[in-house]
Amino acid sequence: MTHIDFAHPYFGAFMMFIFSFAIFGSALALSRFISRKIARLNTEKLKTTIYECGVEVTKQPNKISTQFYLVALLFILFDVEIIFMFPWAINFKALGWFGFIEMLMFLLILAIGFLYAWKKGALEWHSIK
Repeated sequence: MTHIDFAHPYFGAFMMFIFSFAIFGSALALSRFISRKIARLNTEKLKTTIYECGVEVTKQPNKISTQFYLVALLFILFDVEIIFMFPWAINFKALGWFGFIEMLMFLLILAIGFLYAWKKGALEWHSIK
């Protein structure tokens, strides 16, 4: 038999991980078992139909404009780029002139991208009609 080192500092955390994984798995299995026993298994035609008002839709054309996706993509792009300014602002004094010039170049590239998107009409809202 091998010797197990119970004095290791991470042994307690490892045992808590194993214990919580076992509890989670057993709770998941128990809830699945109980839900399958309690649930009614009636398969009526009314239960399987779509629950919406109006006439039943057979085919729905895509009426969502790509403008929504373009605006969302540009928002995420510029929002993430703004996040890069926070570490720079915190270490502004430590970075000195080199950090200042680097951030000016970053802002210049960001402004060029913004102007390009503006010039291409990505920020103008078009009618869906």
